[in-house]
Amino acid sequence: METSAEQPMRPSDLLDAVGPAFSRLRRAAALNVERPVSRKDLTRTLVLNIVAEGPGPDGREITVGVVGERLAVDPSVASRMVSDCITAGHLARAASQEDGRRTILELTAKGEETLALFRRHQRSAFERITADWTEPERLEFARLLIKYVDSVAALQPSTEA
Repeated sequence: METSAEQPMRPSDLLDAVGPAFSRLRRAAALNVERPVSRKDLTRTLVLNIVAEGPGPDGREITVGVVGERLAVDPSVASRMVSDCITAGHLARAASQEDGRRTILELTAKGEETLALFRRHQRSAFERITADWTEPERLEFARLLIKYVDSVAALQPSTEA
């Protein structure tokens, strides 16, 4: 639903357009700014970001199971994703400090470098996409987007019994 600056949308139409806008945003996630981002790199950064974020409000350490829950994927899919990150040198397995029988995931130096590179790519994409926005518009959108994502996270049900 395209609209011009001369024809503002009615509030109800604007709110109805949010869902389709998220779909379009998802499809454009690999926007080529500095270099193409492969599907494998996008998948890896999803996993790496979860490990970097660390325990959620429930305090659980980051395991393959937690990665699967946060990505809403089957445990076998999460296991393959994590194994790929380990094989690529981005993650390492470590013993839990809470329960020595449990294996947790930690970022390696290479994983931290990869995340930093991807974050630079994301910022570059944001700056390219919003090149014709004013600085206050960019900052307000960034603030509201972060607030939105934090609100979504707060609504997630805890998986602990």
